[in-house]
Amino acid sequence: MTKIVAVTASTAGEAHTQMAAEALKRTAQAMGHEIVTEAQGGAVVTALSLDDIQQADVVIVGADGAVERDRFSGKPVYAVSTSEVIRNTEMVIQSAVALVGHIPSLGSIKTTPHPHDPLPGDLPSAETEAVAAPASKFFVGITSCPTGIAHTFMAAEALKQGAAKLGHDIKVETQGSVGSQNALTDEEIARANAVIVAADTHVDLSRFGGKRLYETSTKAAIHNGADVVTAAMDAPVAGGGSSGSGSYVDEVNRAKADRSESRSGPYKHLLTGVSYMLPVIVAGGLIIALSFVFGINPEEGSFGDALMQIGGGAAFALIVPVLSGFIAFSIADRPGIAPGLIGGMLAANLGMGFLGGILSGFLAGYVAKFVRDKVNLPANFEGLKPVLVIPLLATLVVGLLLVYVFGTPVRLIMESMATYLEGLSGTNAVLLGLILGAMMAVDMGGPVNKAAYTFAVGLLATNIYAPMAAVMAAGMTPPLGLALATFVSKKHFNQAEQEAGKVASVLGISFITEGAIPFAANDPLRIIPACVAGSAVTGALSMAFGCALRAPHGGVFVLAIPNAVENAGLYVVAIAAGTLVTALATVQLKHWFPRKKAIAAA
Repeated sequence: MTKIVAVTASTAGEAHTQMAAEALKRTAQAMGHEIVTEAQGGAVVTALSLDDIQQADVVIVGADGAVERDRFSGKPVYAVSTSEVIRNTEMVIQSAVALVGHIPSLGSIKTTPHPHDPLPGDLPSAETEAVAAPASKFFVGITSCPTGIAHTFMAAEALKQGAAKLGHDIKVETQGSVGSQNALTDEEIARANAVIVAADTHVDLSRFGGKRLYETSTKAAIHNGADVVTAAMDAPVAGGGSSGSGSYVDEVNRAKADRSESRSGPYKHLLTGVSYMLPVIVAGGLIIALSFVFGINPEEGSFGDALMQIGGGAAFALIVPVLSGFIAFSIADRPGIAPGLIGGMLAANLGMGFLGGILSGFLAGYVAKFVRDKVNLPANFEGLKPVLVIPLLATLVVGLLLVYVFGTPVRLIMESMATYLEGLSGTNAVLLGLILGAMMAVDMGGPVNKAAYTFAVGLLATNIYAPMAAVMAAGMTPPLGLALATFVSKKHFNQAEQEAGKVASVLGISFITEGAIPFAANDPLRIIPACVAGSAVTGALSMAFGCALRAPHGGVFVLAIPNAVENAGLYVVAIAAGTLVTALATVQLKHWFPRKKAIAAA
C-alpha cells in the first residue's frame, strides 16, 4: 500500500476541481492505496496537513495552473492536468506509484504523461536512469499571455515539468497581470545554458544578448514543455552579446545602457515616465511646429488647423497622463498603469501641469503596489485583483487625494512658476539659461541633464518655450565642441579620437548629448569642465537673445520648419558660440594639463 497526497485545481471551476479530487480518492482506495486530497479553489477545501505530507510516499498534482510546491520538498511529485486525472485516473495513480519504487532518491520529480512514455512496469531502475541521463543544464524562461492570467502560469508550469522530465533545472519569470513574478536575476541569466520565451505578447529581450534564445507561444509550451526545452538547446545565439570594442556609436549606446542600469529608486521611476512620455511629446511638438508653416494661428478647418489638433489637441493632451501612467508602471508594474493614467488625466484637468503628473504617478504607483502586495483575497477570487480590485482602489485613493488635498496647492505652484518664467528678462533670464545649459553638460544624459530637460519639456504644455530652446542648444554643444576640437588640434587627439569626432558631430547636430560620453569617460578632468563652460554660454546666450523653441527634439533639423524657432539666426549664433568655447577650452586644458598631469590630479 502506498500513501499518496494529492492536490487538484482546475481553471474550469470548482466542479472540475472536485471531480478530479473525488476520482483520485475513489480509484486509489479501489487499488488499495491510502490517499488524502486537497481541492484548491472550491467553497470547501480540505487542506493537507504537515503530517499528511511527511507520511506520504508520493505527491500527485492535478492542476491547470501554478501550484505552490515548496511544502513537498524532497517528495517525488507527479503532475498532470485535471482533465487527465478525470479521464485516466488509474494510469495517473499507477505512474505516480511507480516513482516510489523506481526513483526514491531523485528528490522532487515532475513529469507529464506522453503517448510514447514507457508503461510504469517498463521504467528503468534509478541506477540506470542516473547513468543514461545527460548532464543537467540550467535554463531561464519568461512566459506571458495577453491577459496575463491562466496561460501565463500554465506555460510556466509546463516548462518546469518539461525541464524536470529531461533532468534539467529551470527558473521561469511570469509576466502576468499583476506584474513580473519570480524575476530573473543577472546572475541567473549569465549562468543559463539557454533562454526560453513562451509569450503571446511583446517581451523585452535586450537582457539576453549572447545567450541561446528560443521563442515560442504559450500554447506550445503548455502542450509540449519538454519539446520546447529540448529545442532551446539548438536555438541560435541572440545578438547584442559581443564584447568587442565596436564602433563609436556602439560605445555611446553601451554608455547609455550602463547609465540606465545604474538608475534606481524614485529617479529610475521618474526617468521611466519621461522615456515613455518623450515619443508622445516629440511627435506632438514636431507636428505643432509643422502646423506653423501655415501660420501661428491656422485658420479653422485648414490643413494647419488639422495638424494643430493632432499635435496640440491630441498628443499634448496625453503628455501628463503618459508621464504619470508610466511612473506608476515603473513602481508597481502593470497594476499601476490604470490608476497612473487616470490620475495623470485628472491632474491635467485640474491645471496641475507636469508637477501634478509626477505627483499622481508616484501616488498611483505606490498605492497600487501596496494593494497588490498587502491585500490578500481567497484563491478563487485572486483573478479579480488585477482587473478590478487594484484599479478601483488605487484610482479612488489617488483621485480623491488630488481633488481634495494636492490639486489646489500644486496648481498655484505651477501658475506662479509660469508667471515668473514668462516675466524673466535681462540678468535673470541669462542666469536661468546659464544654469540650465551647465546642467545639460555636467553629466551628459545623467540625472542632472535629465532634470533640466524634463523641466523644459514640462513647460511646453504651458506654452513657455524659451527654456526648451536653451536646453536643446546646450545639449548639442558638448559633442559639437569636441568634434571641432579634434579637427582644429589633431595633435591632442589620437587617430581613434579623431575618427570619433566625426561621429560626435553627427550626434551633436541631432541633439544627442551622450555623443560626448566616451570622450568624457576617458578624460573627465579636462573634458567635462570644457563642456560645462560651452553649454553654459550657449544656454545663457539663448535666453539673452529671446530664443524660443516649440519642438522638444530634433536638433538643428527643426530650423527647417518655419516658425518652430523664434530668433533662429541668433539661436544658431548661441550654438556656435558654445561650440567654440567648448573646443577652445578642451584644447587649452589639454595643453595646460598634459594627460600625465591630469591622471596624477585624479
